[in-house]
Amino acid sequence: RDRVRRAGTRPLRARYARRLMRVDFYQLSRGPVERELPPLARRVLETGQRLLVVSADQAQLARIDEGLWAGKQRFLAHGRAGEPHQERQPILLSGELEPANSARFVALADGRWRDEVAGFERVFLFFDLATIDDARATWRLLKGREGLEQHYWEQQDKGWHQAA
Repeated sequence: RDRVRRAGTRPLRARYARRLMRVDFYQLSRGPVERELPPLARRVLETGQRLLVVSADQAQLARIDEGLWAGKQRFLAHGRAGEPHQERQPILLSGELEPANSARFVALADGRWRDEVAGFERVFLFFDLATIDDARATWRLLKGREGLEQHYWEQQDKGWHQAA
């Protein structure tokens, strides 16, 4: 066998291996998503990734926008979909699931699951008491799906605790 590979090529197995998608369910109990999302967005940026934040509620996106400006530590660079330079934004706020900023991570801030997330590496689904039944139904729907890893997070007095 010839074990020499051309530069820049990977073994066939690596090229065609299915990428595992991770879905993190975040149950909001201490505060609204606009307060809880900025610290998570900061951690996403620290990993070198970009984030798409999606909500069908434009008022909610406006509150998230304000939260990203008024972060405890410092401003988080972000923009709105449809505005100039949207492709450069490390965090893009949108009403649609279209990553104009080439994000591989998406936060579903309105608690609504969208099947179109299949192309993302990581999905953060935020939900509160008003959307908990939908989140539970989504958990059951996704459970056991091939190529998918699920995690469930609950808020406690000092941060988030992984419950499942």
